[in-house]
Amino acid sequence: MTATLALPEIDDTALQRLESEGRLLNPLHKALTSKPGRVGFRGELALRFAPKLADEARPPELMCPQAMAIANVGEKDIPFFAGYLLSFEHLKDVAEVLGDGLSATGKYFLFCNNIDLSKKYKVPYGDATFYVLPIDESTVYNELLELLYLEKNDLKKKDTAGKLDAVANAALKFSANFESISYEQGLALMGPVRNPNENRPV
Repeated sequence: MTATLALPEIDDTALQRLESEGRLLNPLHKALTSKPGRVGFRGELALRFAPKLADEARPPELMCPQAMAIANVGEKDIPFFAGYLLSFEHLKDVAEVLGDGLSATGKYFLFCNNIDLSKKYKVPYGDATFYVLPIDESTVYNELLELLYLEKNDLKKKDTAGKLDAVANAALKFSANFESISYEQGLALMGPVRNPNENRPV
């Protein structure tokens, strides 16, 4: 069953603006987690909206799928965020959408389809630093488990909130000496953008 956030707690977290702007979409979880005072989200983050035509609601032009985030009641920062990007260039969109929810101490992970599979980067953007990693056929969740040395079997019995807590708790302790590059360097290094619809049956 999909958790929904009919909770006053989100109004006092850094996720409130994203929720009010209609950016927290298709949630597997959007509610309090098992940690007191923590709200969690797992779903898709809308990055860019299509122009509205009359009263027609159109799907977003750009999404960050497989997004995961936590926010604590009474705090203005998002301490942990992760998501999938088809192209590295959309790091800028993520940073601008999360905006003042980003902090210098937050742990932010972006798995990009068009960076070298052998490379991992740290990319400063504004006050925040993003860990940028390659992804091919896997999922953000599975890649995070591997990166954070979490055993999938240990999490199997947990519900979605419990899994999110476990990943977030490990992510908050994460540090790595990945190569540091600027956003502009990343744009120069990134590969071609894959067509997400290729090889799909019609």
